[in-house]
Amino acid sequence: MNFKKMLVVLGVMIVVGTVLVACSGAATPAPAGTDAPVTAPIPDTPYLAEWQGSGHADVAGEPFRHWDDAAENPDGVPTTCAKCHTSAGYQDYLGADGSEAGKVDAAVPADHAQGVQCVACHNAVTISKTSVVFPSGVEIKNLGDDSRCMECHQGRESKVSIDKAIAAFGENVDVDAVPTPFKDDAGKDVTLGFKNVHYYAAAATLYGSMTHGGYEYDGLTYDAKNTHVEGYDSCTGCHDPHTLQVKIDQCAFCHEGVATLDDLKNIRQVSSAKDYDGDGNVEEGIAFEIQGLQETLLAQIQTYAKDTAGAEIKYSADTYPYFMGADDKAYPNWTPRLLKAAYNYQVSVKDPGAFAHGPKYIIELLHDSIADLGGDVSKLARDDAGHFAGNTEPFRHWDKDADGNPVYEVEAACSKCHSATGLPQFLEYGANLPNESSNGFMCSTCHNEAAWPERYAVASVTFPSGAVLSFGGKDADGNFVADDSNLCIECHQGRSSTPTLNKALGDKEADTVDAKIRFNNIHYFAAGATLFGADAQGAYMYEGQTYVGQNMHADEAGKMNKCKDCHDVHALEPKTEACETCHGTTDPTTIRESDVDYDGDGDVTEGIKGEVDTLTEALFAQIQTYAEAHGGAISYDAHVYPYFSGADGKAYAAWTPRLLKAAFNYQYVQKDPGAYVHNPKFVIQFLIDSIADLGGDVAAYTRP
Repeated sequence: MNFKKMLVVLGVMIVVGTVLVACSGAATPAPAGTDAPVTAPIPDTPYLAEWQGSGHADVAGEPFRHWDDAAENPDGVPTTCAKCHTSAGYQDYLGADGSEAGKVDAAVPADHAQGVQCVACHNAVTISKTSVVFPSGVEIKNLGDDSRCMECHQGRESKVSIDKAIAAFGENVDVDAVPTPFKDDAGKDVTLGFKNVHYYAAAATLYGSMTHGGYEYDGLTYDAKNTHVEGYDSCTGCHDPHTLQVKIDQCAFCHEGVATLDDLKNIRQVSSAKDYDGDGNVEEGIAFEIQGLQETLLAQIQTYAKDTAGAEIKYSADTYPYFMGADDKAYPNWTPRLLKAAYNYQVSVKDPGAFAHGPKYIIELLHDSIADLGGDVSKLARDDAGHFAGNTEPFRHWDKDADGNPVYEVEAACSKCHSATGLPQFLEYGANLPNESSNGFMCSTCHNEAAWPERYAVASVTFPSGAVLSFGGKDADGNFVADDSNLCIECHQGRSSTPTLNKALGDKEADTVDAKIRFNNIHYFAAGATLFGADAQGAYMYEGQTYVGQNMHADEAGKMNKCKDCHDVHALEPKTEACETCHGTTDPTTIRESDVDYDGDGDVTEGIKGEVDTLTEALFAQIQTYAEAHGGAISYDAHVYPYFSGADGKAYAAWTPRLLKAAFNYQYVQKDPGAYVHNPKFVIQFLIDSIADLGGDVAAYTRP
C-alpha cells in the first residue's frame, strides 16, 4: 500500500471510530437475564436530528415492538428477523461483533429492538461492504454505501423460492390443483402456502430480473435494473440516508410540478407511451397504471380462486397472512398458479415506491400474472416502444455469457446502439468501449446533458460502406449541416454494405461453393441505409446496374423526408395521420404512386408494399432453387440466428458468392419492415437484380 493510500485509510478509520464512540452513548441497564446493554445515541452524534425523525428511529413502531410479548416470543427477536429489526442483529449478521458473517447467531432480547441505530450502518465492516446476496442467491457487487440499505430492503422470497416450494410436490405437479400435503424426512407436514416477499423490498424492485425478486414466468423476459438517470439510480441517490426521505427538490429538476411525495405518483416519462392498464388513459402517472393493473390482477385472483382453486379469497394488506378465505382464516386452497400470481400481487403492494424503483418490472409481473390466470390482456400493454423496451432482446442479449454467468455488459462492438450510454460515448470519442447493459435508452442517450435539453448535434454520419451522409445536407461552404434525424441513423444504418460483401468475397468464383464464406447480416432496422439508397450502398448493388439514391418522398426538402418527419421520436410509431393529407388514407400499406406493374402480377392498384412482397417471395423461391442446384437445400427463419439453415438444421454452409449476395438482399428486406416506405424503388431494383443474378426469369417484372 502506498503512503498516500495508507493516509486515506487511516483517516477513514479515525472518522468511523469517532462515529462509533459518539453513537455508543451511555449504556442503559441490561434487561433481566441478559448481558448486552441497550445503547442510545448521545446528543452530539452526527446527523442525530435527521435520524430521530426517520422510520429507523421509530422505536415504538411495529417493526421494533412486534416481539414485546414475552409469552409469544420468549427469546425476543428471533434470528430470522433480528438482522433487520435490531442493530445488534445487523452487526451479528455482518460479523461486526466478531461472530461468523452471513448469519445471525443468536436471538436479540426484545428490549434491544431500539430501531436502526448508528452502529448498524457505521462500523468496521460496513465501511468496506460493497455487495449483497439476495434471496434468489444472486450477489450484486460494487454497490458502495447502498449495500447497507439493500441488506434489508431486498425482500425475503424470490422466484427461486417459489419454484422450490412448488417443486417439493414433484416434477409434474398440476399447476391448477391443490397439491396433496405430505410429511418430510423430519416428519413435518408440507403444504403449499402463501410466500410473502416481506416489506419495502425496494432493492428487489430496483434490480428487477437481475435478482428475480418477483415471480418471473418461464419463457418471458423482464427489465433489469432501473437505471433512470445517472446519480438517481440508487438508494442514497434518491433518499437521504438519515431521514430516509426522498430528495423531492431534486426530482423537480426534471419533473415539473413535483413539490410533494404524492406528486411523484403523477410522473410519467415520454418513454411510457403505452396504456399498460387498458383504461384508455395514457396521461396518468405511472403509479396509477400500476394501480389499475393491481386492481385487475386482484379481481382475476379472486375469479380463479373461486372457479378453479375451489374457495373464495380475500386480501388485506395490513392483516397477516394477507390472503384469507371466507372464514377470515389463512387461505387454504393454494395451487401453484395461484401462488405465483398472488406473490406478484404482494410484491407490487409491499413496495409502495415501486412506481419509482422499477415500474416497468412491476408492470411486467402484473401483466404476466393476469395472463397466466387466464385473464384478458388484449387491452393491456407489456412492452414499450423499441428504444425503451428494456425487457426485449436488443437490450437483454448481454445479460449472461455463454455459460449462463451474469455479465450485464454490452461489448464494445454493440454498445453504441444497444446501451443507454453507448451513443454519447461514440459521439464524444468516435469509438466505443464496453458499456453496462440498460433498460433501453435514457433521456441522456439523445439529449446532451451539458446543454440540456438540446439534442446532440450530429452534422454527418459515416455508413458501413464508408459513405458520409447527412439529412441536413451541406451549407454554401460545402460543410455538412447538423440535423436531429442524423441521431437516428447513427444506429439505423445497418452493419454491412456492398463494399463489405465485395471485400469478403474478393475474387472467388461466383458459383463455386466455398467453406470459408459465412453469411453476412445487414442487422436490424437499417432504415437509414434504405432511405439513402445508392448513396449509402446498404443493400448489395450489382455491378453494371444503376440504383436510385436518397428517397425524397414529397420532392420537397424538409417535407416528410426524414426520420423525425414520419415517426414520433419517442413512441417511434409512424405518423400515419400525416399520410392522409396527400394519400387520402392512414394505411401506408395501401399507398402507391405509380401505375407500373413492377412484380408482373397484373395488379396495379395494390399498395407498393404488395409489389415488394411479391418480389421478395420470388427472390426466396429463386434462392432455394439455386441452393438446391449448387450446394443443398436452404431454409430461412427471421427469428433464429444465423437465419439461413441447411437440411440438418445447422447454419447453411454451402455458400457461393452469388448465393450470398442474393441472400444478403433478401435478409435486408426482412430486417427493414418499412423498406416499402423508406425507398421502394431502390428495394424493387435490388430484388429484381438478385433474382436475375441467380438465373431467375425476370421478363414479367418492370425494373424502376
